[in-house]
Parts: sequence; C-alpha cells; structure tokens
Amino acid sequence: MDDGWYRLGMLLTLAAGIWEGPIAIIFRAFTDKKPTVLTAANYLPAPWCYLAAVAAAAAAFAVIAALETRRRKATAEPR
Repeated sequence: MDDGWYRLGMLLTLAAGIWEGPIAIIFRAFTDKKPTVLTAANYLPAPWCYLAAVAAAAAAFAVIAALETRRRKATAEPR
C-alpha cells in the first residue's frame, strides 16, 4: 500500500473514534436524542456508556498509531 491508503485509513479511523467517543458522550450528556447506530455506546446504561465511549476512542488511537508505524515502514527509503 502506498502513503495515501494509510492516510485514508487513519482519517476514517479518526472520524469513527471521535464520533463513537467524545461525540457519543456529548450526545448522552447534553441532548435528549435516542441512541443510534452512530452512537452505539449510548445504548448502554449510564456508567457503562461512558466507559465504552472512552474505550472506542482509545481503540481508534491505537489503530491510528499502528497505521502510522506501518506507513512509515512502507514509505521508508531502502538503504
């Protein structure tokens, strides 16, 4: 894979991580909207929904870190 595919994967992972993490918490805390597929953590009861949202954001961060490491290895110049 070239640099563009890794960057696209990181961007999509970032968007999903932000939406399932902080945005789900904001929807739960400050709006009366019902949970949807896009805010899946909000289907859980009160204390667990926040933990699930933080876990989703942390998992997205870990995937982004792994993609960045692989991107650097893939685009490194051979010696």
